[in-house]
Amino acid sequence: MSTQVGLSGSAGPGDAFDSDCPSRAVLDHVTSKWAVLVLVALSRGDHRFSALRRAVGGVSEKMLAQTLRTLECDGFVHREVAPTTPPQVSYGLTALGHGVTGHLTGLIRWIEEQLPEVSAARSRG
Repeated sequence: MSTQVGLSGSAGPGDAFDSDCPSRAVLDHVTSKWAVLVLVALSRGDHRFSALRRAVGGVSEKMLAQTLRTLECDGFVHREVAPTTPPQVSYGLTALGHGVTGHLTGLIRWIEEQLPEVSAARSRG
């Protein structure tokens, strides 16, 4: 069994720079545009599907459902079904989801703050 060497250079559970490392799939899942926005929206509290769709402007129903399934499968989001008629389904973050969302919130904040500089760079072409 080989030991993976992570970003810090020390032995760890994964190495995203290794093309065969499963961390690549997780990186892809949590850094997609929709996943970032869904996770940050859920960091503000649990949401039902329709409320989450409104919170994440522009996401299609199909893409939101796919994103939620992927994040749930990876252990970042939990799905709770209330025993009502009709059943009410809500989504929230797991402990793992809260952990990654702290980093994503910082990234979004940084992008929003740097947007004027990025826009200026784009206009200079």
